[in-house]
Amino acid sequence: MPECQHQWEMTNVQFGFVAFEKCYHCNGMETFFTTEDTPILGDKYRHGDCFWSRVENAQSFRFDLCCSKCHHLESFNDLMGFLHCTGCLADCMVDILQKRYETERTWILVAFGFISKSKKRSIPSYKLDILTDYFNQHRDISRSKIKIVSFDLIEDLSHCRGDFIHDIGMLSTEPPTERKPIF
Repeated sequence: MPECQHQWEMTNVQFGFVAFEKCYHCNGMETFFTTEDTPILGDKYRHGDCFWSRVENAQSFRFDLCCSKCHHLESFNDLMGFLHCTGCLADCMVDILQKRYETERTWILVAFGFISKSKKRSIPSYKLDILTDYFNQHRDISRSKIKIVSFDLIEDLSHCRGDFIHDIGMLSTEPPTERKPIF
């Protein structure tokens, strides 16, 4: 019996925020998902020798994917959100891939996993493939395609000026005046 040619649909969608916290003692960074209505920037606490402060929030959502044919459920609780590469670092592997795939009309999106104590928690490559399949199943691929890559390809997140795909500032009628680093 051949394997199922999965037809992915989003399920278990949960809206909220990804909060970024930074420790100014060890320079560590952590992220977590919260369903708070309005997460407070500057919220501070101490844990051991670390002094944590919430430095950024990003609107996001969590979801799983379920195959409408065989009902296989793939959990994406390790996915924080997606980033659009702005090409800010010429030597960044994401920008290099973006330029390479552009000739094939394939657009790169970066899947971000959570960060814990300055360590990136990678999203397995098979999940990146599933996300790529999902997005391409819901578009006219004769015009263009999507390829999902890992945030592990970004060597130094502190210099990245990519845009998280979320609705931050959606209530403002003014465009942002300058692009700032993510963190």
